[in-house]
Amino acid sequence: MLTGPDAASNPAAGVLERNRVSVAGDAAKPAIIFGAGYGTSQDMWRLVAPQFTDRYFVVLFDNVGSGETDVSAYDRRKYDSLRGYAADLLEIIGVLDLHDVVFVGHSVSAMIGALAAIAEPQRFARLIMLGPSPRYLNDEGYLGGFERSDVDALLDAIEVDHASWARDMAPALMKNSERPELAAELADSMARSSTMVAQHFAKVTFLSDLRRYLKDIRTPTLILQSADDLIAPIQVGEYLHEHISNSELVVLNAAGHYAHLSDPAEIERQIRRCL
Repeated sequence: MLTGPDAASNPAAGVLERNRVSVAGDAAKPAIIFGAGYGTSQDMWRLVAPQFTDRYFVVLFDNVGSGETDVSAYDRRKYDSLRGYAADLLEIIGVLDLHDVVFVGHSVSAMIGALAAIAEPQRFARLIMLGPSPRYLNDEGYLGGFERSDVDALLDAIEVDHASWARDMAPALMKNSERPELAAELADSMARSSTMVAQHFAKVTFLSDLRRYLKDIRTPTLILQSADDLIAPIQVGEYLHEHISNSELVVLNAAGHYAHLSDPAEIERQIRRCL
């Protein structure tokens, strides 16, 4: 993690510390940034991100309230919308003075990256979305995968016993039951967040609707969609591809929402092919 002077005397250091930013590789090379999905940390990218330090300046970060970030930095009003997280991403990019960024976002971070690219398109060269969704709730003519009652039950379960919810959900989200260590790692990662942050971030994530913004994405976009994903059904990937003008959809021969853990070699291959 980047460390430096006290944030009060160095606002730039404060931004990097707030999001637990870590970097690797030559800062003179093009930048590639990896963003983690709901309730997880940059550690989820540990099998993929280091493979790009040969050609890229690799940047990883955690969304505030997740991973090892300081929960005291969590402003409920700011993060009552995914735009708050997109503003953080743009601050990181600005502090590091990055341009032509390749942003690789998993799950909700894919849409956070899209919002950032819409706001400051000159900063981005490509978006690579792994398991993204612009809306998780079903709607007329749209299959998001969840009913409102599903989300309400999820929020109640997090409030009652966050750690137990994480343990119960992780196997269904990860799949790959023959490798139980993957689900155990996911459960541990999700359980690290405070219950307050976990519940609020889940509410913001699962009740968001970004479909109307898809037409504004001008950055070339690769959509990586697992063939069997509880969180993002294949119809969601198809919807994104249809509504993002300069996009490519690749359906992965993978199960679960975390292909960067269960099949990192394929995710690396797809990113390199895109680049």
